[in-house]
Amino acid sequence: MRKDMVETVGRAQPLHDARRREWVGHAAMLGFSCLVAGSFSLGGLVANEVAPAALNAVRFLIAGAIVLVIVLVREPAPKAAFQQAAQAPWRHCINGTLIAIYMVLMFEGLKTATPVSTAAVFTLSPLITAGFSYLILGQVLPKRVALAIALGGVGALWVIFRADLAALVQFEIGRGEAIFFVGCAAYALHIPLLRKWNRGESAVMISFANLVAGSVLLLTLGAPAILATDWGSLPAIVWITILYTAIFATAGSFTLLQIASMRLPGAKVMAYTYVIPSWVILWELALGHGAPAGVVFIGVGITIAALLMLLRQD
Repeated sequence: MRKDMVETVGRAQPLHDARRREWVGHAAMLGFSCLVAGSFSLGGLVANEVAPAALNAVRFLIAGAIVLVIVLVREPAPKAAFQQAAQAPWRHCINGTLIAIYMVLMFEGLKTATPVSTAAVFTLSPLITAGFSYLILGQVLPKRVALAIALGGVGALWVIFRADLAALVQFEIGRGEAIFFVGCAAYALHIPLLRKWNRGESAVMISFANLVAGSVLLLTLGAPAILATDWGSLPAIVWITILYTAIFATAGSFTLLQIASMRLPGAKVMAYTYVIPSWVILWELALGHGAPAGVVFIGVGITIAALLMLLRQD
């Protein structure tokens, strides 16, 4: 009897550990969605105040410095961690470039699109991620997960086209939303690449390597915009946005994303983008910008239902 109990406990322990890893991933993505939502609302306030490349170059440098401190404090053997990450640096160059493209195009899109509609475009990322994950990792989605992702896409389109069925039929998408969609595709691609190219580095180490690569790219290509910017005369809200996006929406969210990517399938990682429009609406209310039209909430409700379907699946 005692032997049977020991065997039962032995079998249950790996299951318990696996479930715990999954829920750590879910918690990380819930925090990720909250932090990222703030960048949409704040980004909408400053998108026309400073060139996106210049803003994001400074943002990457600050975030990189923060993550470097975390690496030095948290890594048990920092020197060995740097040496490991330095192997095949092209991995970080590609992922850093994809992330930089996403961030620059987000601010470009926010010049003409609203924060809520831009966040809705971001919720199309799970669908794109699922396609990339299949091509790169061979991950095949269960039917229920695929249905949830498709449902989330419907909710996103409802918000993007502002519940205007005629605009949806004619596919009259705004310029800002179209620009940001390209950025979202780049972002979705880097999710499965994180898992495919990981060689045992910690989430924080990968974040630092990607930030370094992105910083080099932005400083190189964004040099004219950086030099042309009168940094001393920028409104305070620009610096608030830079610091928020660097500390929370970049350093913080990157680390949370890496943690989740190592514990959840790519499509489920990106599924948490479904809750971002809801967070953005709360941010807009907090900033005194009011709520969107009532019909838009139908689309938001659909995306939340998609998220709940995925959670129930687990």
